[in-house]
Amino acid sequence: MKMVKDKQILVAADFAGYPLKEAVCEHLRKWGWEITDIGVTDPNVENTEWMFHRLGLRVGAMIAEGEFERALIFCGTGMGIHIGASKCPRVHAGVVESVPAALRAITGNNVNVLSMGAFYVSPAMGCDIADAYLYHNFGDGYEYCPNFYEFHKVAVDELNAFDYEEYKKNGFKVKHLGDYPLVLIDKPEPELH
Repeated sequence: MKMVKDKQILVAADFAGYPLKEAVCEHLRKWGWEITDIGVTDPNVENTEWMFHRLGLRVGAMIAEGEFERALIFCGTGMGIHIGASKCPRVHAGVVESVPAALRAITGNNVNVLSMGAFYVSPAMGCDIADAYLYHNFGDGYEYCPNFYEFHKVAVDELNAFDYEEYKKNGFKVKHLGDYPLVLIDKPEPELH
């Protein structure tokens, strides 16, 4: 599996997401990231395989099959390509338009496919979003909150194990793989350096 710790990332964009994807990839390459781009690489070449939902499905499959740990995907809104990726098992995709949302997507929800919309996210913001996502991990920054990781890990595990037909047969009740209490506490004051 190609891992973030080794600066390996999968990316894809349709024609609408191409300009944002290019800005983010240029930024990441500057910092030594190896990028596997399976989407539009030349906006002057038409290819119907590069429709947003088809790219989303392909990225989702590559995550589901364990080829890559994480991916960045781009379309006009970020929504359509995200919906495609979300159809694949073990894909936890999120659409974000801000740095705090990107941080929470990885630290609290273990998102393995992060989507951005070029109609709404500027190139500079896209680079900051990518940095927040790629330089953090599940649970980072919440060490002060008892059981934060365990509480959210149960959600990730139950979603990975989710089978709709089993869920339906069980009266639309989720089979619990564990339970952890989580009490929201105030974040401590940051340390001055």
